[in-house]
Amino acid sequence: REKVQSVFRRLSTDPVGIRVHDVIIRGNAKTRDELIEAEVADLLRSATTVQDLLSAAADASARLRGLDVFEAVNITLDAGPPELPGTTNVVIEVVEPAIPLSGNAGVYSKPEAKAWSVEGAVKWKNLAGYADIWDASVAYGFDQTTEVGVGVSLPRFKSIPTPLMARASLLSQDWMKFSSYKERLLGLSLGLLSTRHHDLSYNLTWRSLTDPSRLASTSIRRQLGHNLLSALKYTYKIDQRDSHIRPTKGYAFLSSSQVGGLWDNKGLKFFRQEFDVRAAVPFGFWNAALNVGVGAGVILPLARGFMNSSTPVTDRFNLGGHNSPVCSLGGISSLLGFRTRGVGPTEPRRLVPGESEDGSPAVPGRDYLGGDLAVSAFADLSFDLPLKVLRDAGIHGHAFLTAGNLAKLSEGQYKNFSLDEFRRSFRSTAGVGIILPTKLFRVEVCFIFLCTKLQIMCCACLLTNKLVLLHLFQVNYCYILKQSQHDSGKTGIQFSFSSP
Repeated sequence: REKVQSVFRRLSTDPVGIRVHDVIIRGNAKTRDELIEAEVADLLRSATTVQDLLSAAADASARLRGLDVFEAVNITLDAGPPELPGTTNVVIEVVEPAIPLSGNAGVYSKPEAKAWSVEGAVKWKNLAGYADIWDASVAYGFDQTTEVGVGVSLPRFKSIPTPLMARASLLSQDWMKFSSYKERLLGLSLGLLSTRHHDLSYNLTWRSLTDPSRLASTSIRRQLGHNLLSALKYTYKIDQRDSHIRPTKGYAFLSSSQVGGLWDNKGLKFFRQEFDVRAAVPFGFWNAALNVGVGAGVILPLARGFMNSSTPVTDRFNLGGHNSPVCSLGGISSLLGFRTRGVGPTEPRRLVPGESEDGSPAVPGRDYLGGDLAVSAFADLSFDLPLKVLRDAGIHGHAFLTAGNLAKLSEGQYKNFSLDEFRRSFRSTAGVGIILPTKLFRVEVCFIFLCTKLQIMCCACLLTNKLVLLHLFQVNYCYILKQSQHDSGKTGIQFSFSSP
């Protein structure tokens, strides 16, 4: 016992020199030795002291667990050969799952679409021994979305040190209710670079837009048909917040750049740029923290005479929906109090000869076209509630402000753009609420006052690995106070059970 205490005292006071003689791997019946060595060997061998080696062993264990192909990882330090004093052998023991196959399934609904979907996925891990993960997924949406996809991901392959990913998918989406078109995508996505902060991907997609109703507006009809989209996308992301659910300190930044139409396809050559900045500031009382965020995006056509050309309607920015602006990062879409795609430029649909009950022509409705320029912002103040039982359960309150706007710049509309008018036409919301996080759900009960609405909102979000991933259950009472002429809002009680 005294010897052990002496060793601990020495480790806590002075660096103890050591050298890794060998890295021994055990338990990997299927996983290749070279993969494990490539992941952790250099990290372990670079340690020159016992303290550094203990830290490196912890990092190595985290790396191997992050491959998601082992049930357990144990790293021990053994004595090196007697003839080589001051050396150690690092023994890595991994436990591979007895059944490498896993799957999940669920039933979900889409925001405000009054349509449910059945979704399922199957994964086969480590099929080739390179920590490769093969997956197949299917989602069948009643009257809105259907998707089938297969893919494979590799943490590294041979001398390529970064993760690789390939995925083929077939996706059908119904936007008839909002924009009078149905979209079908057959695509191949390749992940070329993926690190902690950087991501580079290439997408090749055959896109088809149709209008079964034949009532689409002029702008939508111009884009109907088939196109081949070839796009390269780069994303830089840094997130130093202490939590994705209730951040109390830290900051986050995301920049996404996409160049579409690398092949010469008319109408699909564009440049798309997004920025998203977040910050959380603690106040020091009631565990209160102020979260603020600003997002901006622009999409521009790259064809000849580009400012008079059109941007793809499917790649424009849209605002609306009830997703939490605090939990998500990298999307200019959430604007509490407005319906999905319920904000921004619109155009009347085609007027087909027909009569209503009183003999007048039927009202054709309008298509939401999205915007080439988008700006959104929010401020959210979270705080503990006075009752201890609520604080112990993680239930807390918040007050928030959100705002956003869209504008069209393509097809010569930049000539009519006015910064003052863009600022004056911002939609905004304000409100207070209660958030109930659990191991399975994040529930929000919000009383929202908007420049446009008064809303009561109840949300339930399924959590996995501390991230808000799936469900929002909402009970809303909305009262329109002020909004732009064609914004989509509804006075009254609203119910929905949806995925963000």
